Amino acid sequence: MRTWRRSLEAAEVSQGGLRDDYMKVARFMRRREPAGYLAVRLMVPADHQPHVLAGYAFASYTDDVCDRGTVEERTRRYDAWDAQVRTALDSGHAEHPLLRAFLNTAAARELPRRWVDSYLEGARIDLDFPGFATEADYQRYVEQLTWPFLMITSGLAHQGGGSAEFAAACRLFADAAQRTDILTDLHEDLRGGRLYLPVSDLDRYDITREDLERGRDLPGVRALVAATARTARATLREAGVLLDHCSDEHRRLMRFILDLHHQRLESVTTRGATVTRRPVRDRPVACLRLLTRRPEPVGAF
Repeated sequence: MRTWRRSLEAAEVSQGGLRDDYMKVARFMRRREPAGYLAVRLMVPADHQPHVLAGYAFASYTDDVCDRGTVEERTRRYDAWDAQVRTALDSGHAEHPLLRAFLNTAAARELPRRWVDSYLEGARIDLDFPGFATEADYQRYVEQLTWPFLMITSGLAHQGGGSAEFAAACRLFADAAQRTDILTDLHEDLRGGRLYLPVSDLDRYDITREDLERGRDLPGVRALVAATARTARATLREAGVLLDHCSDEHRRLMRFILDLHHQRLESVTTRGATVTRRPVRDRPVACLRLLTRRPEPVGAF
């Protein structure tokens, strides 16, 4: 694995100030998403690493702005960030180091601005999250927020954001990844006063939000968790078509991400109703095996 400075040189990030911005990108991602940071450093060619991490840093920082404090505090902070980002996109200049790095990356990779605009607008949903009454509400959330997040990050694998087929495959993965996250984070979300499972799903299995909040091991809770995991796994298998539309430089990383989500769903299935009592965490040894295994031919899954 090359040093980060060598990766910046390979990506032609040579200006002193901009190089410092990408250094801050690396520190931010290493602290916030250590496993993801390591995966990018191990699996992506050196000249692409700074751009991949800059995309994830921008999207993740934006997500963080929406998550902390009261609704009023989050909204005030997000309004300021939204204005800062849009001004930076219009002018080409930014004050925040992560945003400066992202501007450079978006220009270098010719990322379509519509994905950034869509993500900024979609992120507002989480400022005062209302929950989902139905599956259709959930799908709109994926369309407006999760999918643009993925295109800002994975879309950097392609100059210009990739083909329509790549975007469609990302939409499938956005659905699978979001549903997986709902299950792995169910306990923490409930503690924070949020429920991302559609209420219609709870009604189908004759359980209540209180049943989930109290961690009750009921047949309906077990059935709900199992059914949600099956749906996520089926969509995740469909999303495997991403490997057919990935650039060679990013295929190994995408396979790791897909397999990591399969691994998380296995953990959820094993845990069953107990996912309401404590979050599902990645298993370090199992993740290390995924990181270090030999690349497989395209189509093997």
